[in-house]
Amino acid sequence: MSLFLIAALPFLGAVFPALLVRAGRDAAASAAGLTTLLALVGLLINAPAVMRGEVVTARFDWIPALGLNANFFLDGLGLLFAGLILGIGLLIILYARFYLSREDPVGQFYTYLLLFQGAMVGIVLSDNILLLLIFWELTSLSSFLLIGYWKHLPEGRQGARMALAVTGSGGLAMIAGMLILGNIAGSYDLSVILTQKEVIQASPYYLPALILILLGCFTKSAQFPFHFWLPHAMAAPTPVSAYLHSATMVKAGLFLMARMWPVLAGTQEWFYIVATTGLVTMLLGAVIALFKDDLKALLAFSTVSHLGLITMLLGFGTKFAAVVAVFHIINHATFKAALFMSAGIVDHEAGTRDIKRLGGLRHLMPLTFTIATVAALSMAGIPPFNGFISKEMMLDAAVQTSWFNSDLIVPVLVTVAALFSAAYSFRFVAHVFMGDQRDDYPHPPHDPGPGLWLAPAFLVLLVVLIGLFSKAVAGPLVAVAASAVIGGAELPYYSLKLWHGFTPALYMSIVAVLGGIILLALHRHLERGWNAMRRPEAKEIFDALIGGFTRFSRWVTDGVHNGVLSRYAAIFVVFTVGLAWYAYATGTTSMPTRLPLEAPLVPIIGWICLVAATLAIMWFHRNRLLALVLIGVVGLMVSMAFNYLSAPDLALTQISVEVVTMILLLLSLNFLPTETPVDSSRRRKIRDALISIVAGIGSGGLIYALMTRDFAFPSISDYHLANSYSGGGGTNVVNVILVDFRGFDTFGEIIVLGIAALIIFALTESVLATNVRAYLLNRKPHWPQSGDAHPLMMVVVTRVMMPIALMVGVYIFLRGHNQPGGGFIAGLVVAIAVLMQYMASGFAWATERQRLPYHGMIGWGVLIAAATGLGAWFNNVPFLTSDFTYVNINPFEEFELATAMLFDLGVFLAVLGAVMLALESLSRFAWQPGMVSEHAMDINPMRDDPPEAASKDSEGQA
Repeated sequence: MSLFLIAALPFLGAVFPALLVRAGRDAAASAAGLTTLLALVGLLINAPAVMRGEVVTARFDWIPALGLNANFFLDGLGLLFAGLILGIGLLIILYARFYLSREDPVGQFYTYLLLFQGAMVGIVLSDNILLLLIFWELTSLSSFLLIGYWKHLPEGRQGARMALAVTGSGGLAMIAGMLILGNIAGSYDLSVILTQKEVIQASPYYLPALILILLGCFTKSAQFPFHFWLPHAMAAPTPVSAYLHSATMVKAGLFLMARMWPVLAGTQEWFYIVATTGLVTMLLGAVIALFKDDLKALLAFSTVSHLGLITMLLGFGTKFAAVVAVFHIINHATFKAALFMSAGIVDHEAGTRDIKRLGGLRHLMPLTFTIATVAALSMAGIPPFNGFISKEMMLDAAVQTSWFNSDLIVPVLVTVAALFSAAYSFRFVAHVFMGDQRDDYPHPPHDPGPGLWLAPAFLVLLVVLIGLFSKAVAGPLVAVAASAVIGGAELPYYSLKLWHGFTPALYMSIVAVLGGIILLALHRHLERGWNAMRRPEAKEIFDALIGGFTRFSRWVTDGVHNGVLSRYAAIFVVFTVGLAWYAYATGTTSMPTRLPLEAPLVPIIGWICLVAATLAIMWFHRNRLLALVLIGVVGLMVSMAFNYLSAPDLALTQISVEVVTMILLLLSLNFLPTETPVDSSRRRKIRDALISIVAGIGSGGLIYALMTRDFAFPSISDYHLANSYSGGGGTNVVNVILVDFRGFDTFGEIIVLGIAALIIFALTESVLATNVRAYLLNRKPHWPQSGDAHPLMMVVVTRVMMPIALMVGVYIFLRGHNQPGGGFIAGLVVAIAVLMQYMASGFAWATERQRLPYHGMIGWGVLIAAATGLGAWFNNVPFLTSDFTYVNINPFEEFELATAMLFDLGVFLAVLGAVMLALESLSRFAWQPGMVSEHAMDINPMRDDPPEAASKDSEGQA
């Protein structure tokens, strides 16, 4: 099975549980289980090749220019982790089916679980670090949904936010580190990066990249000081805790450290950062776990401790320690998932997971007692279970490690951590299952049905089998995975067996077990001292930090984003001017290479008009209507400038947009006062004037510098001019750029234009239900109004001109590929022609004769443009690449047919629909059925008649 399909199956299958939830809980669970099983089968199909030492690959060049390739590869390390993710995931799906109550939305749970599963599988199979980063962030998002699954619990919501904040922040740091690493290696493909150890470690950017990547790993795997989020994730349902803490999310950081071990390990920086962090986390987590009364909290801190253990082993930087780390990853996944499920069974059946309310359950729940005891003894490192073997090997690796020239620090601290680990493991068994039977359980405890105990029983069976037959059961997988971790080098000597003789590791292990028994016996006294001790609480520190950041953000936001647009503009312009001045002061400029051209009289007059109109806008800006007229003058002069500078396409577009914009703004003036209120003090005006003058001088100087100098690099316009006809089949370069070279931009623009029109429609729909409409209809006019709302001459002229205008629009549309014109301009021309009917004959008259809905025009326009672009894929060319040919049909002359015309048709329909929908939406404020007469239906923004005047005008017109 292809690696693409294995990675995609969980995402594809995530749809089915949500759809099948009405078919019953079994249907949703079966869909999730079948999806995971198929992915697991696909993985097992590739397993024999991996076990032979081969690497299975799947490659797809996604965005090669950015180095973002959808490449996957499966080696021993990927096989190990993918097997844990899918195998334990299958058991979790079975367990969750019987654990969740009937009130819980099971379909939603399995959908979240499969999304998370797919993100994890993507991480361990990715052969491209950019792709890996995408999956990495998906794990943060999907785990947020899983941890906060019980939305009704405040602790669930807070735990989800905390996990997202911590792991998300670390993910941002890791993105930066991965980009640096890829830049050092010259590739973003892991298969290439893993061969560049010397180049990477010799780079001056090695340490920054290492620290940033480790931040991502440490936050994801709950290493000190980021360990606090993991216990608070216990608010999630037990199946989530078992999955996240045994085989998936918290293992993601370990996986990445193991994956990067061949190129990042082996330096002093790696050793002291990774090994020290792991050692501290291991010791701290073990100590805290001993004093937790919540079963899941105890297991959560034990997870923190064991994650620290594996991190420490990877940090040692030796091949033997790397092998031990791989082996303990397997062992920890088996006994920890079984322990979490056992804790969930106790909570499910006894009604509590508070250790102080439990005890004596071995008589009432013998099956659960057996499963939990075996898993806990393995966690404590008691033979003959698998945890004992990896613990002995870990102690052996610690004995061989020197820290700051001391051979005792690491072994002593590791032994103390193992001692506390044994103590909390013994407490899990003794305080929950041993002792006298009680009569005050919240619910009468009893062993559950097979649906709940089958999954942990299978894992406990693996615990026993790996312990007794390590070499046969786990040996081959450990070998192939460890070989991948150490970069394919020769494996060191190691032995997966229970007895290694009388070694320092054995004596350390005996001390840890005996010390654990002593700590358990003294637990009550130690607990009193622990509770009396003043110690920093990570949650309180986190809440204080978040609160401080929130207050600082509000202070900045309130000071900057205070709703005053002039302040936003001032900040933006000052920053831009300052940045430009810095660039000018620190850069170099060449001497001018072009002489200014002599300006004729007509352009000078146009420039004077443009400047005069701009200055007049500044002076009369409070008078909105006059300012609008002056804006129209500016737009007209810009259109004339385009035409003078041989840009007829831009001139046509500008003048068409100008007309439509003026009408839209005139309609909008209906909702605004006649004059803008004075809201700026004299000091602010002087400030704004100074900023504007400096910015204007700077912009003018930059433009002058560019116009009087040749470019150092050839302009992209040369390419467009040379390839317009041969590549796009058109001589109108502007149109070819819009529909071919930059067709994707145009496609996005028509979508945005359509969305804007739909938003205007939605806003006006909502406002129509308020008293704004009544206010507008009852306003008193500020000046005398015309008695004739629809002059007969205007009605006749617009109806006569309608077919002519439509013909002009069609002509502009058809000629656009080779002459000035095109779909955008044609859409605006036809929109103006239709709009004139509204203005001349009234809103009601035009609406009654409207045959094509404007919403539909937008939709059809986007669909036609998209279909044209997708058609290019069938010819194995990029999206929206156009094609053309010449056709001879008698008696016509030879003419051209281009796919760009279909795309331009989509642009035409989208523009026409969007413009008309926006204009119609704003015009509806003047009319609503059953409320006012036809006069109030007019799209005449200058009228302000009260309802009684409207009635008289209507009667007179009738």
